[in-house]
Amino acid sequence: MAALSGGGAPWRRGWLPALQLVRRGSKAVTRHWKAMHFQRQKLMAVTEYVAPRPAIPPCCLPPKKETPEEVNFDNGYVRLLRRQVEEVFRDNRMIAVCHYNAMPDEDMVLMRYYLRKHNIAVKFVLNEIARPVLSQSKYKNLLPLFVARNILLVSPELKAKEMLRVLKGVPQVSLLGACIDNTILSRQGVENFAKLPSLEASQGQTVGALALLPSQTSSLLQRGSAHLLALLDQHIHRLRAGESGSPTEPTPAQDVGAH
Repeated sequence: MAALSGGGAPWRRGWLPALQLVRRGSKAVTRHWKAMHFQRQKLMAVTEYVAPRPAIPPCCLPPKKETPEEVNFDNGYVRLLRRQVEEVFRDNRMIAVCHYNAMPDEDMVLMRYYLRKHNIAVKFVLNEIARPVLSQSKYKNLLPLFVARNILLVSPELKAKEMLRVLKGVPQVSLLGACIDNTILSRQGVENFAKLPSLEASQGQTVGALALLPSQTSSLLQRGSAHLLALLDQHIHRLRAGESGSPTEPTPAQDVGAH
């Protein structure tokens, strides 16, 4: 008993049984993917959330001002594009801004062909590239036209009439305005400009109008002297008739002598 009740008894020292790991048998996976029921699919489609449309379309909102973070994206390629826009506005006398809608490639090629026959080129310019250039130039009044997707029709000559004739058959391209000889015109202004006669005809009309007034003035100045010359010729004729002794009316000289 003493031996059993000694101080070294394990149950007095808080002995615990050894832990044993028991490995249970693994079960097979019995849950597989199953297609959703047709009725539930319809219910999920009907109850799907649809975001409301904005009251004002994004294209109609005023352009967002550039922030300093957006200005920092400038790189060499952007500077090259801006330099090309500056050259377009510097080297051409007619720059027309048009709104461009999607159209087949064949129609675009045909339109460019007919415009090229009149020495008119088509330029695709991004608004992000054109707006900074125009805001620092004398063409800044054209900025309201660069809102949506636009194209430029440029020419070193004044070909407004030919341009309108080609655009009449292309409804996908609408003329918004133009800058002709450093003068900004609206669509109606471009149409009125196209109705004007050619430069040679205008110069001929101007020369004719300027030559008409001097000719009328010269005829008025010569009318008095011509009338006086006719009266003197008639007086000399009467004097000669009186010297010949023919019984004619008394001449003005005889009347003066009688008095």
